[in-house]
Amino acid sequence: MTSSLRPHGDRKTPSPPDQQTPPQQTRTGRRTPPGRQRDAFFDNAKYLAIVLVGVGHAWGQILDGNRTVETLYRVLYTFHMPAFIIISGYFSRSFDLSPKRVKRLITGVAVPYVVFEVAYALHRRFSEDPSNEISLLDPTYLLWFLCALFIWRLTTPIWQTVRWPLPIALGIAALASVTPTIGNDLNMQRVLQFLPCFVLGLVLRPEHFQLVRRRSVRILSVPVVAAAVVIGWWSVPRMETGWFYRNAAVQDAGAPWWSGPVLTLALFGCSLVLTACFFAWVPGRRMWFTALGAGTIYGYLLHGFLSKEGTFAGWFHDPAWDKPLGAVLLTVLAAAVITLLCTKPVQRVLRCVVEPRMDWAFKRDPGQDARDRERREKTEAREAHEARAPSETGEKVSV
Repeated sequence: MTSSLRPHGDRKTPSPPDQQTPPQQTRTGRRTPPGRQRDAFFDNAKYLAIVLVGVGHAWGQILDGNRTVETLYRVLYTFHMPAFIIISGYFSRSFDLSPKRVKRLITGVAVPYVVFEVAYALHRRFSEDPSNEISLLDPTYLLWFLCALFIWRLTTPIWQTVRWPLPIALGIAALASVTPTIGNDLNMQRVLQFLPCFVLGLVLRPEHFQLVRRRSVRILSVPVVAAAVVIGWWSVPRMETGWFYRNAAVQDAGAPWWSGPVLTLALFGCSLVLTACFFAWVPGRRMWFTALGAGTIYGYLLHGFLSKEGTFAGWFHDPAWDKPLGAVLLTVLAAAVITLLCTKPVQRVLRCVVEPRMDWAFKRDPGQDARDRERREKTEAREAHEARAPSETGEKVSV
């Protein structure tokens, strides 16, 4: 869903022209273009965010009567999906409705949505409700994100054209929060209420991420998160948890209409602050889990089957989960499952449905073929030039 390739490799800032990363030799003898390394920071952020998503879904099964877990759950739900959506927006900046990117949108978002919507519907039919219907207009559980990402990316050229994209997106989110008639089709309430997070990702630049990764911000984030936990504890008996899902208008919860815009701005502000704290503590160097950042879509789509099966089968009804040790064990188990689902073996097995190529389904783009041919010819010419004798390239020969 998000590509972590950046034009300057693992460097924090762009290198001067004379210090750019040279082309790397591959096993096949070809040279890879300079600066196409994956960005360790964003891979780390995606992996940690998807782990928090899995942990949040696990905590959601044991909220009843557990104020501590519900407090942490509310803090987590304030920022974990906004952080993931901001990253998705940041890596959608190049989306321009070209055939190549539309094809990637279809194969990387639309096709997995259809496949897993059918799979989740069949899973529920066999595990809980034999009469459960298959509907592509009503995203099941966590599939709302794929539906939203498809819509958000299609609108990317609009946000890159208008003068005030973020205020406009916030206005749309506020209007959605007071419009019950939007309905549940394609989970449009979430699509519109989380829209500002995606648009924020579109307008961010690398230097903005550098600002929140400074040591001073990292230190300041500790009391900020502590304050968020205190506020979360205070809010448990005073505020509905459903507000954090952003999947309904305020009138559906019996609140006055004017609370919609207020809640929209308040949640967006809190999400922004806690997301900045999250990014501040994401390591920028390669870690043991960095490579797993490339497989977060697999962990996201697959862990829902286990979570739903646990709900259908009553796995979470055991009183042991309500004890502190049980909650800790469930947290570790959820993080371990998500980690395993992001690994390379899982990716290799399920790439055909999660990231299918589907070249057979698309027309060839003559313009792209010409550009690829021109790029290939330039690469071959450059390699032939570099392979000449030093004397031919003007270099001095030691004698």
